Amino acid sequence: MSMTQGVREHPNGLMSYLGWGHFWLVVATLAAGFFFIDGLDALLTAWQKPEYSHGPLIPILSGLLFLRQLKEYPVDPGPKRDRWVGFTVLVAALVFATMGKLSNISDIVAYATILWVGGILLVSFGWKTGKHFWPPVLHLVYMLPLPGVIYYKLSTVLQLISSELGVWFLQLMNVPVFLDGNIIDLGVLKLHVAEACSGLRYLFPILSFSYIFAVLYRGPMWHKAVLLISAAPITVFMNSVRIAVGGVLVQKYGVEWLEGFTHFFEGWVIFLACILILFGLARLMLFLNPQKMGLIDALDLDTDGLGAQVKRLRYVRASPAMISAAVVMLCAALTWQMLPQRDIVRAERDSFSLFPRTVGEWQQVGPPQILSPDITRELQADDYHSVIFSKPDADATVGFFSAWYKDQSKGGVHSPEICLPGAGWEIAWLERVDITAQVGTDMPFNINRAIIQKGETRMMVYYWFEQKGRKVAWDFAAKLYLVADGVTSGRKDGAIVRLTTLITPDETDADAEARLNEILNDVVPKLPRFIPGA
Repeated sequence: MSMTQGVREHPNGLMSYLGWGHFWLVVATLAAGFFFIDGLDALLTAWQKPEYSHGPLIPILSGLLFLRQLKEYPVDPGPKRDRWVGFTVLVAALVFATMGKLSNISDIVAYATILWVGGILLVSFGWKTGKHFWPPVLHLVYMLPLPGVIYYKLSTVLQLISSELGVWFLQLMNVPVFLDGNIIDLGVLKLHVAEACSGLRYLFPILSFSYIFAVLYRGPMWHKAVLLISAAPITVFMNSVRIAVGGVLVQKYGVEWLEGFTHFFEGWVIFLACILILFGLARLMLFLNPQKMGLIDALDLDTDGLGAQVKRLRYVRASPAMISAAVVMLCAALTWQMLPQRDIVRAERDSFSLFPRTVGEWQQVGPPQILSPDITRELQADDYHSVIFSKPDADATVGFFSAWYKDQSKGGVHSPEICLPGAGWEIAWLERVDITAQVGTDMPFNINRAIIQKGETRMMVYYWFEQKGRKVAWDFAAKLYLVADGVTSGRKDGAIVRLTTLITPDETDADAEARLNEILNDVVPKLPRFIPGA
């Protein structure tokens, strides 16, 4: 007698609700929990941060969204031949998570967990029905921490916009204010971008809320698109208003009023205001909706019958695809537990404190520069070196900076494209160039060559990322190499190297470039001692 036959012989008993299908589903889920534990730990850690504190609510909202969508599709308990698509997705999630575990990058395992959820739904309901449940699965993405490269670039851009818009509001109200990069100067007080932009932590939960709005809204597709993409501009606008109101308080009542206002206005006030604006936008869209209805009807907030949808889980069958999914997950979890723990490989290197004071004809000027505590905390480097080099016949000095990280999976290198605008520098020109022939290396040597300016001051900058001997110009490529190195060798260290020089008024860009090329040729041979290669 087969397992599925055993279920049919007791149609009115407990097995009609808890059959062999549920047994294999529970086995697959528990085995996945053990295998994906690194990703789940990464989620719990990320949810401790203010930006992702909404994370625990996302699975609950996704579950409710799934039950609501389940109402739209009739019960189809019969056998299905299209469950193997889900098994394929599940195996892909397993491979993706294995890469994350081998490279010791837990965030990758967390991303693979979402793919696994989609796969198990397709196995349970089949492709024909399960493919319609992608909205609640995709909504789970909002509980994940963004990759560091994307997070810092996104937050920097939005911070600059918020600061500029907030300063514009203050100028409209005749409040004396000056914006220098990410520094808002109110005369009696200077607000750094981190303080001015902390309200952006509500962007992620509001994005999640706008996604649900877009899914539930009954209207044309372009209405849904407007509701979905409106979260970012609404959040930036409200944060700019917060900056402007804070500036007015400083001018009229003094600095001491700002702290109390900031604590109050950074709480749920911004979030609730953004949600109200989102509701108002949805109400406004109704005037353009060909189907005349109220806001409640348009958002389809009816929750009746969700309990009945939960009972539909009794139709989960012990299909070959479900049994295969459970067996594969169980084998993967047991195999991984039996494997010896794979530690991070630590590369041998010398501290930057031993970096030579003389490179070629260039001599270090003064002691190494010590970064401020705020910058050091933001940099999060395990070792760094910042010095000035000069030589007698040079028109200007050259700044050398390098930061080394022993484990980039916890943050890692920040691109100057992110840091420079925050310090008030504008990137006037930027290109990626291959200088392999110039330096005569065996491996490709790609750098970023840029001109930055601040007022009338102009500087030329060279910078690149060091990833296990590779010289990489693109920060996203450096992260991909980080994953590959973690899988193949267990190494997660890396560094950034930057050279800067002033473009004096009486010289051309080519003169400054020649100066950087000269010291670059002298510096590169010294680096492997402090930044380990392959």
